[in-house]
Amino acid sequence: MAFDDNRNNNEALTPLPASQRVFGWHDHASLWFSLGVGLLVMQIGAYLVPAVGTRDAAIAIVLGSCLGAGLLAWTARLGCESGLASAGLMHATYGSAFARLPVLLNIVQLVGWTTFELVVMREGTQAIGQSVFGAAIATTWGGVLTTLLWGAVLLALLAGSMVKLVRRFVSRFGLPLVVLSLLWLSWQFATRLQAKGLDAFWARPGDGSMGMFGALDLVIAMPVSWLPLVADYARHGKRNAAGKGGLGSAFSGTWIGYALANVWCYALGVMVVSVAEPGTELVMALLLAQGGLVALGLILIDELDNAYGDVYSGSVSTHSLLPRWSVKRWGLLLAALCIALALVLPMHTLEPFLLMLSSVFVPLYGVIIGRLGSGRSVSLASPRKVDVAAALIWIAGIAAYHALAKWAPQFGSALPTLAATFVLAWLSRPKPAATVATAAGGASALARSRG
Repeated sequence: MAFDDNRNNNEALTPLPASQRVFGWHDHASLWFSLGVGLLVMQIGAYLVPAVGTRDAAIAIVLGSCLGAGLLAWTARLGCESGLASAGLMHATYGSAFARLPVLLNIVQLVGWTTFELVVMREGTQAIGQSVFGAAIATTWGGVLTTLLWGAVLLALLAGSMVKLVRRFVSRFGLPLVVLSLLWLSWQFATRLQAKGLDAFWARPGDGSMGMFGALDLVIAMPVSWLPLVADYARHGKRNAAGKGGLGSAFSGTWIGYALANVWCYALGVMVVSVAEPGTELVMALLLAQGGLVALGLILIDELDNAYGDVYSGSVSTHSLLPRWSVKRWGLLLAALCIALALVLPMHTLEPFLLMLSSVFVPLYGVIIGRLGSGRSVSLASPRKVDVAAALIWIAGIAAYHALAKWAPQFGSALPTLAATFVLAWLSRPKPAATVATAAGGASALARSRG
């Protein structure tokens, strides 16, 4: 098979050379702030207040964002330290044969989320077009044209360099525009809240349909959904001659950037639902705000980098299995597939499936962090095809996650499952055999020994 014949050309399973490690703190923070901003985050924030009330929602948003972003940052540090993509971390933890299963699941979920992002951008564009040009753009053909338009832009971005996109567009232009749009919308809805009475807003009770741990699960769900992607970008972090220079930048930049965006967007969703008329959709509520048309347009443009982030990471994972095709070539192919799926699939009805699929990555990364995140260098020289203990802990973690959701929802699922899999993986971790090759050392032992 292709992944056996091209071991030394497998970019995902080979530490990135020093010449390609160019991301500094500002690049990490800008990227993850930008990826943390999204309409989906605001929509989930809008679900919290009716369920748990304003005060508990605020606690869940801050605590859940800090915890979730901390997990992202920890994984980013692993990616920067090892120079490996997410697929490489999975191989290092679960063995070269068994790791193909989570890699494949990751590709499926990334194709699904990219398709969903295209649908969100299409619907947002149609809402904007309908408010400006009338109902014509809201037709079926209007949906086809807007999907193809956003798809063409996504293909154009994938044809270029990911590093240049982050450093030249996201950091310099995209981030300031998105921050300005969030500031404007926050001012608009905060003014409305003040007019309605801040005391009443803050004292609003929940209807009891969700507990605090359930709300935490909902908030943590967004940063956790990015866990299988973060190393694909963090591996580009700078390192000094001692090999440690970029680790703090990757860790703190990812944590601060994503946590700030997550808190802001969840909070904005809470404010929107608190002042909008009952039954008003979030996109329409944003449009009705003064200057909302421009602000929503900028957020939609920023939504494009979420789709790009998903499909780029999917292409890295696919390349790890079939390295005869480059990351760029796989990216273009996966993007074309997502465009086609966005035209035919009812993605809103498939959203629960995507969320369910995302749940497998909580225990998956509990094991990865427990095995690799304890401060030791990542060991990749083991010839084992399957790490049985790691695989069993992951499978048991998936079962525990869904059992808790069904029979003990008051305790939440994400945090208990993550803690249990982390502890078990840490206790069962094997002794280190060898350390990963750095940029000066060429291909990793994993890439050389896979058979």
